[in-house]
Parts: sequence; structure tokens; C-alpha cells
Amino acid sequence: MPATSSAAVSTNAAAPAGFDVATVKSRARRVLALLSDAYGGHGGIASFNRDMLDAICSSGDVRQVVVLPRIAPDAIGALPDKVSLKLDGLGGKPSYVRAVARLVANGAGADVVICGHINLLPIAALASRWLRAPLVLVIHGTDAWTPHRSWLTRRLAAWVNLVVAVSALTRDRFLAWTDRKPPVSIVPNVIRLRDFGPGPAPAALLDRHGLRGRTVLLTLGRLAADERCKGFDEVIAALPQLAAERPDIAYLIVGDGSDRARLQALAREHAVADRVIFAGRIPEAEKADHYRLAHAYVMPSRGEGFGRVYHEALACGIPVVASSTDGGREAVLDGELGVLVNPADPADVLHGIRAALAQGRSGVPPRLRHFAVEENAGRWQRLLDTVLG
Repeated sequence: MPATSSAAVSTNAAAPAGFDVATVKSRARRVLALLSDAYGGHGGIASFNRDMLDAICSSGDVRQVVVLPRIAPDAIGALPDKVSLKLDGLGGKPSYVRAVARLVANGAGADVVICGHINLLPIAALASRWLRAPLVLVIHGTDAWTPHRSWLTRRLAAWVNLVVAVSALTRDRFLAWTDRKPPVSIVPNVIRLRDFGPGPAPAALLDRHGLRGRTVLLTLGRLAADERCKGFDEVIAALPQLAAERPDIAYLIVGDGSDRARLQALAREHAVADRVIFAGRIPEAEKADHYRLAHAYVMPSRGEGFGRVYHEALACGIPVVASSTDGGREAVLDGELGVLVNPADPADVLHGIRAALAQGRSGVPPRLRHFAVEENAGRWQRLLDTVLG
């Protein structure tokens, strides 16, 4: 099982490039982060990981953070000064296991190991044991809501030193299936408010998507056939009634994936194919402008661990419709920041969309600052202090 205390690395150890092997007897901590993706990644987990690493690097008590991602499909971009990014684990699970094994076998040291996804827990636990460093597991949503398919992962999950959950819902569902109840802290997704903000709908995007003169509903998310929990189906099903009330209604879906063809067929089945626009995956630089196209952001989801997209829409002054049955409830502070609906109740979904459209675009709600990225540094500082005693 993972150790419960950290150990100073010996000055006689042969460490790979990127590690300082000087004996550290102060609080100058070294962190090893084993992640699914971060820099060069796309989506909510990659964003959470980048924000986490930025927060950790901002601590004066941290001298170095070594990061091993499983994938990095996009451009890496700028890195915090304290980050040493190792890309030799890309290319599949065997490559990743070999990269982690090389790192620890060559004498690398770390005061704490962070496992950024439950699927990486077996290799992270081995690294933690080898390094005699405490292990922190981050859980995001459906990855940890039900017992993991691997008996080894289920056993290890109960014995980590600390679990970080993005929401109370994820914490509670995780603890419901673990035999031993490890300590859990909640660290929500955060947002860089300066990257968003209210503004006019860009004319070029209105023309690109054929949205001039339309009332626009918007959802951003992966179109994953193995999940189908974002709420796309529920919004499409509501469109015929909405169209009878608002003939100019349109539904913009931003994102792509294996479920796109089924959703297109569903739109045809409901006779709203001319109202559902599939934008595909967009560059990160266009995200804020796509929010500004919308009159309401709607995501009556069933499997969202938190939902940072709600905050991005709110930061652009767009009213949101969130789910009352998953982590979306916490993202909108139990309805303070958005309209809550039950995705299993079509009438409730329809009522929620009407309410959001009636609310209209407004300024950024002051309470959104609770989720500002500036709040993250203190949270992670306290977590490191806790796990290292």
C-alpha cells in the first residue's frame, strides 16, 4: 500500500534529467504527477489538471513538478517554470508503464505522487510505494461513481492517502463503494474569468453556422456513444414545442465524437434537423465567442461530475440550464447561478429552457468568483500541507 510519509531523496541516487537530487530537508517539495492529459490535452480533465499544476507551482514550498501524461494530442503550449514535462509515456499503456518505471528506477525522488485519474492508480501506487511518498488520487465524475472494473484498482482506491473530488456528489458516490473510507477533499473546477466576458455575437460565427436572426440554445461537449449523458437528446426532444413558441429557435452543438450520426438521425426523427447545427470541435481560442452566440446554455446532463462549461457560459453573461441530478447542481450553487431541471422529466426540461430564455443575457454573477482560478492556489497549498503532515 502507499506509504503515509515522504522521504528525502539520497544525493547518491542517479536521477534523470529534470530532477534536482540535492537533499532537501526543508519544505521545498517535489511532486510527481501521473495524468491522463494536461498540457496538449483537450477537455475538462485536461483543463482541471493544468489548473491544478499551475496552483501547485505557485506555492513557494514546491520546487519542482514532474508531469507524465498518457496523451498529448494538441500543441503543448507554455509551461510553468517549475514543471518538467516527460513525454516518453505517450503511445499507449505499455509505453506509459515503462516510462513511469524508468523514472522511479533511475533514482528520481518525489515527496508526493498525484494520480490524476483512477485508471492510472495501479501504476501510481507502485510509484508511490517505490518512492515512499504519499499518494493523492483525483476523481472527476463517472470514472469513480461506480465500482471500478479492476479488483486491484478497487482495493488500491480504498488505501490512498488522500482523495480529491471535484464535487460532493462524486465524493459520496465514490465512498459508497469503497470498503475502507479514505479521507476526501473537494476541489472544484475553476475558471479564468479574464478569458471570457460578455460581448456581442461575432458576425463571422453567425454566418458560419447560419444563426443570424435566430434564438440560439448551446451545448458544448463530447458526442460520445459510450456515455450519452450530456443532455443532447433531451434538448432535441424539446425543440418541436419550443419551435411552436419561438419559430426562430436553433440548437448549436459544439463538439464531436462517435455519437454524432445518431444525434443527427434523432434530429430528423423529431423533424428539427434544420434547427440543430453541429459545429464540430472548435479551437480553444474560439470558445468564448461561441458562448456569445447563445441566448441560453442548456445541458440537462445525467453524468456530469461538475461542469465547468456552466461557468464559462455564465462568465460570458449567458443564462444556464443545469441538471438537478448530477454535479451540475453544485456548479450552479444549488440553483443560485442557473436554472435546475430534472433531465428525466421532459416538461421540467422545457420549463427550464423557457425560464433561461426569459431571463436573458446579463452580466457576470458576482458569486461566480467562488470558482475563479485565483482561489485554487490556497486549496492546493492546504492539501499538500495536509497530506505531508
